[in-house]
This record gives sequence, C-alpha cells and structure tokens, in this order.
Amino acid sequence: MIKTMAVDHSGSIIHSVDLKNFSLDSYKMVWLDIYPEKDWEGKVLKDLFNFHPLAIEDCFHFLQRPKLDYYEGYHFFVLHSINKETMEAEELDVFLSDKYIVTFHLHQSEETELLYEKIKQVNHVKSLTPNYVFYELLDKLVDFYFPRITEMEETLNALESGEYRIKQIMKQVFETRSGLLKLKRTIFPMRDLLYRLLNSERLSIPKSERTYFMNVYDHLIKLSELISANMDFTAEIRENYISVNSYRANTVMMTLTVITTIFMPLTFIAGVYGMNFENMPELRWEYGYFYVLGGMGFLSFMMFIWFKRKGWFDKDQI
Repeated sequence: MIKTMAVDHSGSIIHSVDLKNFSLDSYKMVWLDIYPEKDWEGKVLKDLFNFHPLAIEDCFHFLQRPKLDYYEGYHFFVLHSINKETMEAEELDVFLSDKYIVTFHLHQSEETELLYEKIKQVNHVKSLTPNYVFYELLDKLVDFYFPRITEMEETLNALESGEYRIKQIMKQVFETRSGLLKLKRTIFPMRDLLYRLLNSERLSIPKSERTYFMNVYDHLIKLSELISANMDFTAEIRENYISVNSYRANTVMMTLTVITTIFMPLTFIAGVYGMNFENMPELRWEYGYFYVLGGMGFLSFMMFIWFKRKGWFDKDQI
C-alpha cells in the first residue's frame, strides 16, 4: 500500500501521484508513505529514488536502533513507534530531502494514517514542506508515547494507595518495570536522535521550524524523566519488599531464639535426670519430681523476666 501527496509548481495539493509516470521535477514537494503488501511496493525505494542499498537494507531488517545517516542529497532516519498491545518498538524509516519525504514501515502505522488525514486539511500550501511533514510525524510518535507511560504511572499510584497482597504488588511491579524498560529502549535513543538532529551542521533546518523540533525534544526529555522517576519508584517498592521480608525473617528468628534459649536449660535438666543411673540420690526423693518441675518453672519464669527487661518482647523489636 502506497499513499501519496504532493504539491505541484502551481501550488495545488495533489492527493494521488501517478507513480508509473513519476518525475520528481514535476512537483515542489512529494510525500510517499509506503506500507509494502507486494514486492514491487518495496522496490519503489530503489526504482524511483535510487536510495543507497544500505539504507534500503535497513528498512527491511528489523530492528534498527533509532539513528540518523547522512547520504548525498537526502538523510535517512530510523524512528520507533510503540505497539499498544505488546509495548514493543516498531520501526518507521524516513528518507528526507528538501523536495521529498518518504516514510516506510513494515507494520501498519496509526501515526502516518492520522498524519495523512490531517495534512489533507492543510489550507496553507506554503507550510507544506518535507520538514513540516517530518515534524508532524515526530510529534505524532511522541504523543503516542505519553498514554503508555501515563497508564504505568497510574498503576504504580494505585499500588501505593490501594490494599493488595504483597505477591500481587510485586507481580504488578515487575510487569510495570518490564514495560518501562521497553519504553526506555525506545524513548532514550529517540531523545538522543533529536539532540543530534538539532545540533547537526549537515541538516538545514530553518530557524522558524527549529522551534517545533525543539518542542518535540522537550517532550522527549520530559518522557525520559518520567521513565526514570517511575523506575526509581519501582526500585523503591522492591527494596521495601525486601526490607519487609528481612524484618519478618528477623522477627521469626528472634521468637525462635527466645523459645530455644528458655528450653535449653530445661532440656539439660530433663536430660540429666533421664540418664537412669542407679546411684542418683535425687531419684529416691519423695517429692523430687515436683521439686524439679518447680525449679524448671522458676528458671523459665526468671529467664522470661530477664528477656523482657532486655526489651526482646517490645513491639518495635518483634
């Protein structure tokens, strides 16, 4: 599927370009959006524009990192969109020159479809330039990043304010963190790409248009900060979870230690009088059994009092 739009030398907008008799000299500006469903649609990159083989190869070999390559007469961009369902990155390639812009994608692109419909409504032909289309495309891509991050932020806020079991919280935290990492692998390189675009001496961006690209860059900076903040938040939740588990383990160990310490002397006494030697005078005492039990009870009570004075039974200790 190939969508076309052009501006001829008389200033008229043409919504359908005849590719069989295509000549770039016939137009002031051309935009081709290529979503190849047939082999010949992919060959348009070479047949009509004679793009460099390496750039064409990058278009068909997913997934390239967002980048900018310079070629004679045009520039090649690799951009990333986000799949709503899987949160995976999808590649969108752009060939940009002073006279044309060619967008190429192997997946259906909602951003280019919305942009195509928007440009149909453009009344000022002078504003319809390749740089304008490229800016609008970047703006659409970045706008589609925000809802994904907002959803994750709302999920984390719900975990903080709601009542959930720890296992549910940790499961949701790890899922959210995984999504944030996917977004990070897309948004951070896109931010670096915009920085390079704005500071490149080989890209001729007029000052009047530079402000718009700066706005996109600012949005990417904000998105990067949101991702970093939410990842720090998930890290804090994990650390708190580990701290709670350690606290519970320490509480259990302290309780078991108290019980074991109290029973250790009792076990010793019971062991001594359980050896069944014949020459043990205490075995012949009439009330020896009660004396031993009383002594064991008294010893346990005194150890309990001693532990209590040491603060082992305080709420902040157990």
